[in-house]
Amino acid sequence: MATTVEGRRLSLSHLDKPLWPDGWTKGQALHYYAQVAQVMLPHVQRRPASFLRFPDGVEGQAFYVKTPPPGVPRWVPQADVPSRTEGTKPHVTVDDLASLIALGNLGCLEIHVPQWTAPTPDLHDRLVVDLDPGPGTTIVQCAKVALAARALLAHDGLTCAVKTSGSKGLHLYASLRPSSADRVGAYARSLARALASALPDRVTATMAKSARTGKVFVDWSQNNTAKTTVAPYSLRARSSPTVSTPVSWPEIETCTRPDQLAFTPEQVVERVERHGDLLADLLDPRLAAELP
Repeated sequence: MATTVEGRRLSLSHLDKPLWPDGWTKGQALHYYAQVAQVMLPHVQRRPASFLRFPDGVEGQAFYVKTPPPGVPRWVPQADVPSRTEGTKPHVTVDDLASLIALGNLGCLEIHVPQWTAPTPDLHDRLVVDLDPGPGTTIVQCAKVALAARALLAHDGLTCAVKTSGSKGLHLYASLRPSSADRVGAYARSLARALASALPDRVTATMAKSARTGKVFVDWSQNNTAKTTVAPYSLRARSSPTVSTPVSWPEIETCTRPDQLAFTPEQVVERVERHGDLLADLLDPRLAAELP
């Protein structure tokens, strides 16, 4: 199918191909991204993206793609990203609707971005607190830890917003005045340790998987320049289509069941129509805070 998106000519293929086991198709995925692009794009623009690519669906072979995927149009924006071993390497940046649809057409279903924008990888403008439920815990326990994390951040002058990972956990974000990667990473690590100290029966800041049973792991390493986190509004390659969904703090406060914080693409579109972007404050530079 040939179409034009924002003046860019695209040839979309196999739109009726099921990509999820429940029959959700590639065409539905592209339609979803078109519907949420207005709120999603501001959170990914100029952020060098990585993708989980599933050309044959989520049950087929997965490709973790950092450099531009095969077949990407030449007009899709790119940024050079420093590599520890290979100098710089090009990454795609998803700056506009045409690029978003072109990448989705290539099977790039999940979009992951860092906490910095090109061309300044050492200056981070977001702090992310990744809450990952260990064995025996769920997103319900993550929600309780999120409230404790919010209080600690507020004490340090940082206001945070929250989204689901679209998988099992939660991500808290705070908008920062650009700060060095080392400084942000050190703060994230100290926050994780403070949470583990305050809630030793509920939280661990230890990387070892053996320490996570019955606890929520606070993954402070997501603030490393080389790391990426699934983008707000990104689809997830689960057994059925889910979304990394911005949620409100009242939803976190009242969560008693995992299904209360699990959303389909259709539900996310409805939520955007009803609430707008619940992460909008992250985009206001006047609300960016200085790390203590």
